[in-house]
Amino acid sequence: MMNKNIFHQTSLVSTAHREEKAGHQAVIIWFTGLSGAGKSTLAHAVELALFNKSCRTFVFDGDNVRHGLCADLGFSIHDRQENIRRIGEMSKLFLEAGVIALTAFISPFQADRDKVRRLVKTHQFIEVYCKADITICEQRDVKGLYAKARRGEIADFTGISSPYELPLNAELVLDTGVESLEMCVQKVVKYLEDNKIISV
Repeated sequence: MMNKNIFHQTSLVSTAHREEKAGHQAVIIWFTGLSGAGKSTLAHAVELALFNKSCRTFVFDGDNVRHGLCADLGFSIHDRQENIRRIGEMSKLFLEAGVIALTAFISPFQADRDKVRRLVKTHQFIEVYCKADITICEQRDVKGLYAKARRGEIADFTGISSPYELPLNAELVLDTGVESLEMCVQKVVKYLEDNKIISV
């Protein structure tokens, strides 16, 4: 419950002002998919492409965030939900700052992704499903997490002992298990251009 003694302060500089200064719209690009599907790799590659177009960007990476902001969370269903809630709120703040926020999180539950979507305006949330078959994800698993999960050494591991709910309304579905990184980057950038989020 919100404390009645806490009030929202309105900035003298609006998001629209920041977008005008930046020369592009501020959005959240939410990359979701199994571990090993290429979310982080793609998010950082898209960020570089946008940075080279003089866009203001920042990537929230699942592992990096758990070293700081979410270091107190585990991987239970409740902690996963709280992890996504925090990232959603942080991404919203970056959006208000006029930044294109790119997030790379498994975010396995549809309800949690939808909650983040509802935090912002319809056009400000772009869900990108990194679709890759679990066999490909396991082949890419240099950390050996899937093997540990199959041996029962990691509990609640998405795709093995915990479910991944396929996105129902993703703006983009990329076959990251088959398509090249360059092709996937081009598709994301084209979507942003086609929808007038960034200039061509």
